Amino acid sequence: MKKQTKEQKNEKIKKLQSKTGRKSSEPQTMEDLLSYYTQKIYTPKLNDKVKGKIIKIEPGRVAVDIGAKSEGLIAEKAYKEAQDLISKLKVGDEINAFVIVTETRDGYTVLSLRNSVEEGIWEDISKSQKEGKAIKVICRGVSGAGLSVDVGSLTGFIPTSQIGKNTSKKVNELPGKSLMAVVIDFDKSQRKIVLSEKQVSEAKEMARVKSAKDDISLGGVFDGVVTSIYDFGVFVKITPEKAGPELEGLVHVSEMSWEKISTPASLFKIGDKVKIKVIGKSEGGRGGDAKLAFSIKQAQGDPWDGIEKKYKPDTKLKGTIVKMSDYGAFVAISPGLEGLIHITKIPPDQKLRRGDEVNVYIENIDVESKKISLGLVLSAKPMGYK
Repeated sequence: MKKQTKEQKNEKIKKLQSKTGRKSSEPQTMEDLLSYYTQKIYTPKLNDKVKGKIIKIEPGRVAVDIGAKSEGLIAEKAYKEAQDLISKLKVGDEINAFVIVTETRDGYTVLSLRNSVEEGIWEDISKSQKEGKAIKVICRGVSGAGLSVDVGSLTGFIPTSQIGKNTSKKVNELPGKSLMAVVIDFDKSQRKIVLSEKQVSEAKEMARVKSAKDDISLGGVFDGVVTSIYDFGVFVKITPEKAGPELEGLVHVSEMSWEKISTPASLFKIGDKVKIKVIGKSEGGRGGDAKLAFSIKQAQGDPWDGIEKKYKPDTKLKGTIVKMSDYGAFVAISPGLEGLIHITKIPPDQKLRRGDEVNVYIENIDVESKKISLGLVLSAKPMGYK
């Protein structure tokens, strides 16, 4: 007898169903029965990824047809962790799951929807970052760096800088409580999620700050107050408009003074009033907050502007030696202005040291190269002078 293909067998069953009016896919003849049982039946293995169709949804359990000799079952812990997803499903829906128990005493294959649940959470996380949509998280721990939170079955982090003022006042009461937050950064491969509670609780104020930063002009000069000091610079707050919000920007150490400084703390303290110039605006990062760059020294004006009118050749000055080198002594004659006394202009019997105050005169000023040549004013004839 000619061997039938699988398609021919299925077609024969369909014709038989049509004649009898039955919709069951069960075999109807002895030949069909033999053919049915000679087909390969799927045997689940631990951690197998399976695709199935929901055949029954009951409180606390979901039955799934996975094409095996036994039904798949989502129950107990697997049901609880996927409860939100299950609430959106109905009988007949196809789902992806993986096997966590191959066969129970009752003959079921236990399934988990954890992967499907996580995929849904990652979709919500991506949407939150792209659209600024707030999502619910549960606070699990508090540290000096911020809050660790549950984002569904995943773990996220809210840095201290992204916690709103009112929320930060009761931070020790937060563990176990829910919060609304916006995702500002995530990396699925590293399972890293960074969120901002501040963007939810202070949304209106942040919108005002953003608008004020957008409106501020480069080159604007404002009065400000030093709010914090670090090795790399100081942060200064300004109020561009009387009724507007305060804006904070960074004055990098290189923009503090025309003179060389050792550390920012040697020049400023918190609360100092300073005049700044806006020299940069960066686009808002994933935290949604644009950064402002300020300069204190540029607000004071460039010391080289108009220098030729201020210092004529042979003008005598008093300065301080700031550096000794093989080719002479560098002397600070005013903030941001240094000149060189060439080694050939220093008498052999005169010993100069860093920090010494000396009387000098202007020999030459090269504005283009920003170089000043100085001569040493001698109070006595050098040794060997005739």
